[in-house]
Amino acid sequence: MKAAATARKVWLMAGIAGGLCFSFLALLLVGTYSAAASLAGNGTVTLAKGAVPAAYTSLVQRWGNLCDAINPALLAAQLYQESGWKADAQSGANAQGIAQFIPGTWATHGIDGNGDGDRDVWDPADAIPSAATYDCELAGYVKDVPGNPTENMLAAYNAGAYRVIQAGGVPAIRETQNYVKSILTLAKSFAAPVGTVASSQQAAGAIYYAQGKLGTPYLWGGTGTDAQGGRFDCSGMTQAAYHSVGIELPRVAADQWNAGQHPARSELIPGDLVFFAYDLNDPRTIHHVGLYVGGGYMINAPHTGAVIRFDKIDTADYIGATRVTQDGAAALPTTGA
Repeated sequence: MKAAATARKVWLMAGIAGGLCFSFLALLLVGTYSAAASLAGNGTVTLAKGAVPAAYTSLVQRWGNLCDAINPALLAAQLYQESGWKADAQSGANAQGIAQFIPGTWATHGIDGNGDGDRDVWDPADAIPSAATYDCELAGYVKDVPGNPTENMLAAYNAGAYRVIQAGGVPAIRETQNYVKSILTLAKSFAAPVGTVASSQQAAGAIYYAQGKLGTPYLWGGTGTDAQGGRFDCSGMTQAAYHSVGIELPRVAADQWNAGQHPARSELIPGDLVFFAYDLNDPRTIHHVGLYVGGGYMINAPHTGAVIRFDKIDTADYIGATRVTQDGAAALPTTGA
């Protein structure tokens, strides 16, 4: 995975950016940040720039406002959880398409979203509207159940409306409770931040780990094992840095993108993951990740023949950043994304 930043000698950059890093770390450790607004309910939730592939952004934004129990970020989280934006996804249980409808459910709840006269489970223009209408139908089934309407809808999606009605809310089923929490948490990575994005308490430790790897030669596919001589590629390094503070990130850079909310360039703080993509409107094309240390610099494992070093983040392929959280990382799908 290649970063487009200009190569610089490690000994020179360590002196310059290292001082910047410690200054910004001091701010990180003493600073406080307000939490983002709740995503439950429709409200004024909009999608974060670049969070949803451009081919689906307008569909998700439009149909995510279909009823009060959903919003665009929540719908995006469900689609990402189900298929990782793969329109041709098919599971072992015969769930099909970007929204992973099983044939029986599609036959009952699939709609012709684009008005072309064909209800096609493999066509996102039909499947995304169908996912939204199905969510809203479920919300209607459980509308009289006490508690949060969005949580009850998600529980009905996972366990069935009858169990939600019978339980008088989210049933005491671990899988269902985890599903509700995961989708609500994951939705934050698709929503445009409201106010200042909360900081990660583990960020300083992740930077400390990465600093200790400066000068280590790059290895494609490297995760730092003894057999690999302790070498890393870009996402292997960021994964190991956050593993050192108890946060488990996915192996691939594009999957690490959804481990938290996306601060603007002007809001970056040390510990944020910074990403680079071939298409700035499609996070599926992310090809590189680094760990931001402040002052416009990151620690990263750039490419074969280089070493882990400091580089500038302001390049033409910079797509954005993610502020990693424990819950955000835990909410990521384990397969398919």
